[in-house]
Amino acid sequence: MNHPTQQPHTRPITEALGAHNVLGQLLARVRQSQARFDAIQSTLPRSLRAHVRPGVLDDSSWHLMAANAAVAAKLKQCLPLVSQVLRDAGWPTLALKIKIQAPVSMPRR
Repeated sequence: MNHPTQQPHTRPITEALGAHNVLGQLLARVRQSQARFDAIQSTLPRSLRAHVRPGVLDDSSWHLMAANAAVAAKLKQCLPLVSQVLRDAGWPTLALKIKIQAPVSMPRR
């Protein structure tokens, strides 16, 4: 079986991001956002789980991305439980914000 070989001047994206200070910080925030999401995902109703994604994490807030307004409304009802789960897991308390994720449109040909 042939395995593609990596070009000598290329390196994995995580290594490249980690080598640059600002990009390394961005990568760390993305990982923290995903870790927070992993911690709360089981508390979300099953019907919502596929429609919610982790979003931006900054010094004062963490965003959850909702697929549409209906998901955002239901997710808003879950925020007290989400906050409690995060506190119980030892995450610093940040404001939780919900954003509706813009639909991805495919370019026309």
